[in-house]
Amino acid sequence: MLEPPCPFGGAAGRWYYVLYKELLKRSYDVHAFAACSSMENLKEARKLFPEQTLRLYSFPQRKGLQKKIHTLIRPFSYMFDDQMIFDIHQELEKGCDIIHLEQMWSAWTIIDDEKFKKKALLNVHYLSSIDLEFTAKEELKEKITVWLMKRTEKMLAAEFPFVRAITPRLKNKLHEWNPQSQHFFSPFGIDPSLYEYINDSQREINCGGSKTISLIASMNWYPGLSAAKRLLEKLWPELKKMNPDAKLQIVGWGARTALKNYLNLPDIEILENVPSIQEYFEKSSLILYAPERGSGVKIKILEAMLFGIPVVTTSEGVEGIDYKNGIHALVGETDQELITLAHQLLNNKGQQKNIRVAARKLIENNFSPESTVNALEQIYDKILSRGL
Repeated sequence: MLEPPCPFGGAAGRWYYVLYKELLKRSYDVHAFAACSSMENLKEARKLFPEQTLRLYSFPQRKGLQKKIHTLIRPFSYMFDDQMIFDIHQELEKGCDIIHLEQMWSAWTIIDDEKFKKKALLNVHYLSSIDLEFTAKEELKEKITVWLMKRTEKMLAAEFPFVRAITPRLKNKLHEWNPQSQHFFSPFGIDPSLYEYINDSQREINCGGSKTISLIASMNWYPGLSAAKRLLEKLWPELKKMNPDAKLQIVGWGARTALKNYLNLPDIEILENVPSIQEYFEKSSLILYAPERGSGVKIKILEAMLFGIPVVTTSEGVEGIDYKNGIHALVGETDQELITLAHQLLNNKGQQKNIRVAARKLIENNFSPESTVNALEQIYDKILSRGL
């Protein structure tokens, strides 16, 4: 894993928590290894799970020439230190049925061993080849990074005979790259029991009678940043004219840094690197998330639906969610469609309530630990049936 399994750590860590906990619950003999960028998340994971089945490693500290050489030889493998790689291989030599690799860059941990790759399931959460397809980078370093990212994920995906994607769109792209591999689709899960549904009376208290449009996403990745800029530049000005009493709230990693040109605008609050996002969901009348591009399931959309915050978004925002437009979310594509939908929802509490209830139920049914790991078990069975 690229992050420790923590229910409120990084976005992927929410799924890792569900996956690891559910596999242990089902009495699998699981040996888990996780790279950790955050010491706080590392400590939390150690408290949550027995240390003998979960091994955690801090990102290695590489500097100068060593770092550049490593990047050229193994791009985006910077989170795996030598001890972690050694321990993984030592454990695998004892024998195993399935090697579960979470997210694309984890492929580097066994890339050099053909016998291990035959037992491996590479799991893909998103593809930069989709997310960054139409972005134009001005600085040479950024151009090189994007080129290297696209090239590397395509190369790694082609190395493995079994690849699982968390949305059909990702599965189709991976199959296009390498038709010889067997590709699977199943969604990742989230634990609904960790998200208390906010009832109508509590929403009134939290919002204080005001209309608050929110966007909660990381600004360190293009989908979140593009959604924030589109909201600030194209959607919010018109919505503000139509709703003079409305406020805008943007929360996410690196938000104030990435959106520094928008910090002093009236009725707009931009917050970054907050310790907990729950209180900002609780203050939201609706979530308006409209990325230009963004593959994979959006964790913050799932969380909004579980808390009971109605969502206005694009088809990119609800990728991987089996939604019905107007029932579980309001989905449009053009700026005018999104403005109309957000204005309509902002001023219709009956519609808000209907969407809130339906969306929560949808995520409980389709993204629960039980249903998502059941689907994953079926993939394991198909791999094992090959007799490898």
